[in-house]
Amino acid sequence: MRLSEDWDQLTPDEKYELRFKILMEAEGVEFANKEIEVKYQKTVKRIKDVVELKKPDRVPVIPLMNFYPAKYGGINAKEAMYDYDKLKAAWIKYHKDFEPDTLSSCFLIGSGPLFETLDYKLYNWPGNGTTDNFPYQCVEKEYMKAEEYDLMINDPSGYWMRYYLPRIFGSLAPWQKLAPFTDLVELPFVGAVMVPVGMPDVQEAYKKYLEAGQKAIEWIQAVGEIDGQVMATQGLPSLIAGFSKAPYDTIGDTLRGTRGIMMDMYRHPDKLIEAMEKLAPIMIEMGVRTATMNKSPFVFIPLHKGEDTFLSDDDYAKFYWPTLKSVIKGLIEEGCVPYIFVEGAYNKRLDYLADPDLPKGKIIWTFDKTDMKKAKKYLGNKACIGGNVSSSLLKMSEPEEVREYVRNLIDDVAGDGGYILSNGAALDVAEAENLKAMIETGKEYGKY
Repeated sequence: MRLSEDWDQLTPDEKYELRFKILMEAEGVEFANKEIEVKYQKTVKRIKDVVELKKPDRVPVIPLMNFYPAKYGGINAKEAMYDYDKLKAAWIKYHKDFEPDTLSSCFLIGSGPLFETLDYKLYNWPGNGTTDNFPYQCVEKEYMKAEEYDLMINDPSGYWMRYYLPRIFGSLAPWQKLAPFTDLVELPFVGAVMVPVGMPDVQEAYKKYLEAGQKAIEWIQAVGEIDGQVMATQGLPSLIAGFSKAPYDTIGDTLRGTRGIMMDMYRHPDKLIEAMEKLAPIMIEMGVRTATMNKSPFVFIPLHKGEDTFLSDDDYAKFYWPTLKSVIKGLIEEGCVPYIFVEGAYNKRLDYLADPDLPKGKIIWTFDKTDMKKAKKYLGNKACIGGNVSSSLLKMSEPEEVREYVRNLIDDVAGDGGYILSNGAALDVAEAENLKAMIETGKEYGKY
């Protein structure tokens, strides 16, 4: 999808303005009434102002949800992933009762039937490796072997299809037999290249792949209906539209695993860097494509292994930051707004985030456990910041304690703009009265 015929001639700022214009217009959304449409537009403007470090009418209140709406709606995590009618009822109830400023898409919950069809190995999920009411868990292994860096670097898509996917999807294991598509070059060789495709187990794998595609259609139709209804009836835009990752996390989370990538920093540092440099433009393209598809400027990037306790400062500077910075800059050049969820603590990394090469007023940094006063000091005149109301506060405290924390947080870092009130980590459990206290206090006390 192209945003305009002369897209390639536009400046990054012009692309940015066009993406926000498209978000504001919400083409195809039939709002319940004019009042809801005006509310939607005011919210988009509030968020745009806060991104640009302007003073909005009030602090945006944007809770980050995982399975909490399911729990609040009276269903368990497994039901949320398998029963789309129950998922719908729970998500509509959450948004109606709590009235956040943005949509918490049920897209992030995922589809149990789809994962079952593919025999997904990378995660355990409710009812498949975890209990029915427990969120999913990543199962780290070395799904890419250390000696396979060159295979991945030379042909990322081919590597994914013939090595990585057969290892993380049990149903696609026979794809290991497939020849590279680049073997299809001359008439005499076409037949030989196609032989593996005719093998019964490979054909069965393709049938499972097609079946998974049908499951995906059923799921995305349900998600679209749920999110669309919330948007149309409550006037809530979404900040999680596009998706991308830091190249270090792409390798460390799902290819090599934590242990594997940390060993590679010492045993294969040059190959690791080369692989991350190869992945950076792929991560940019993915973020731009998904944001464009969802008619929004925002690209969500969760940061995992750059946290203070994972890497030394020297290793962060060498391995993590350069390609993350490349991804951030590449997204901004295409008019996107990186919406970066900084998991854990980044108290030792804030000088990197304030890099003078990154343009002012084009990024959202949402923090988990980072010292917010320190974040404001480094980034207050540079980028929008958000966070860091903890999950433990929302679960274990009393409503007045939550209100006091939120008031202090706003006093400390909201200033004349550039701050989003949010919880520090995606929420699975909380006390409803505490979450309501956070949202209501943010709306009332956060007025400028």
